[in-house]
Amino acid sequence: MSAFSPEQIVVLGQSPTPFYCYDLKLLQQTLDTVKSESGKYGFHVHYAMKANVEDEVLELIRSAGFGADCVSGGEVEKALRAGFSAAQVVFAGVGKSDAEIIAALRDDIFCFNCESIPEIEIINEHALTLGKKARIALRINPNVHANTHHYITTGLEENKFGIGVNELPAVLDVIKLCEAISLIGLHFHIGSQITDLNVFKQLCVRVNEIQEWFVSRKISIQIINVGGGLGVNYYEPDKERIPDFAAYFKVFKRFLEIRNGQEVHFELGRAIVAQSGTLISRALFVKKGVQTQFAVLDAGMTELIRPALYQAYHKVENLTATPGSKSERYDVVGPVCESSDCFGKAMELHTIKRGDIIAIRTAGAYGSVMASHYNLRQLNPPVFLK
Repeated sequence: MSAFSPEQIVVLGQSPTPFYCYDLKLLQQTLDTVKSESGKYGFHVHYAMKANVEDEVLELIRSAGFGADCVSGGEVEKALRAGFSAAQVVFAGVGKSDAEIIAALRDDIFCFNCESIPEIEIINEHALTLGKKARIALRINPNVHANTHHYITTGLEENKFGIGVNELPAVLDVIKLCEAISLIGLHFHIGSQITDLNVFKQLCVRVNEIQEWFVSRKISIQIINVGGGLGVNYYEPDKERIPDFAAYFKVFKRFLEIRNGQEVHFELGRAIVAQSGTLISRALFVKKGVQTQFAVLDAGMTELIRPALYQAYHKVENLTATPGSKSERYDVVGPVCESSDCFGKAMELHTIKRGDIIAIRTAGAYGSVMASHYNLRQLNPPVFLK
């Protein structure tokens, strides 16, 4: 059964393809679930802006009361324009430019997640010049394996992200000399698309050990930010349209040791928006190969690069297949002049004919935000289903 009603499919067929379609009702249900489950424990949630920045999507997220997790000056600016309070904006990222730091200081954002000694020193210099006090959290590399694709693993010692535990004494020595720096938190993020909740248990254990190191030195930490990374079901999206947030937050409640007065913060992106978005395309041709047949779509890696970049799987559906039609195997490919422009090989789909509307599911996260104009291609405006 399709995730779209016959009436919705008619609406989708009236818009020029390719375009992204967003189910705002599902997004609202997801936000309600996140708010309810995190609220049981008093946890604070920041939305990871890098997942999706459509205005309608951001409006629902802001209205839910969540903060914004940003990884560029552009995202900070977008969050503030979208109505997020500066008091709920966090700026992370391993390479913040001087201009980005200055703008964020002027906007008086809540916190910088810092990843190196040079970054702390530069933020301090600019804060002194502007007469500001910069609140920072140290992004610490806990060396926890996320068991996910190596391109989206961020918590190992060989990754570019974070401060190594062995660097902490030197970092604290620098902070003592920085008059315009206020250390308020510890930040951790070990990767993305994590489906094994035991990984988060391991993170909790490691965070407890690291926090004890600070406690032993009589350093008070206000905020423990455990990042995000909760994965979604790309293979069977209709069986798990909303991730198991209850189990996710329960892990941190059970295993994370929180001191009196501390806040626990999360940075969730994919888990919030992924299932609400679908890339809608049309079949241009069915091309016969020697050992396969190709379904050539008008959407490609310029619209959704994840399969080419991460070898990521997205479920593909023929929304306008003739009822009762047989299934055939297709290599589903795009029109871009690259051999990597392929959504999937040997995919079982109802027989495809020219003009059929093809849905590429679970594309609400890291889809439109990573689109490009390679081959001078253009992405059509999104459609929002309410």
